[in-house]
Amino acid sequence: MPGDTRRGLAGVLRWAARIVGLLTSVGALVAIIAGTAVDLASGEWQELSTGDAVAGALIAVIGAVGLAGCFVSWWRERLAAVFLVVASAAMGIHIALLAGRNHFFVWLVMGLPYLIAAVLLLGSWRISRRT
Repeated sequence: MPGDTRRGLAGVLRWAARIVGLLTSVGALVAIIAGTAVDLASGEWQELSTGDAVAGALIAVIGAVGLAGCFVSWWRERLAAVFLVVASAAMGIHIALLAGRNHFFVWLVMGLPYLIAAVLLLGSWRISRRT
């Protein structure tokens, strides 16, 4: 494969990973903010347990780790991929321990996109390393 084609493919993979990771991170953070706003507006925040607050904070932290991976992807693709794999694994553990039902489906929506972004970044890094 010619060098220009490889560089182009690496760039496409890099941008696709950034977009997928960013959309997933922003989606998780928006879900937390919206859920908190609804609880505050309805007055249900007084009925929330400490466990619920910790679970919500953990999702926010995991989303922030994924978002950090997206920002790091501008400088270090492999390190960004590590951040995104950690976010995906953490989301899977969080869902397995704290989610009510449909664990696998929830992970497909909230954890798999981080893993896909990590694989895309690793592919981009590998291709760009060969050129």
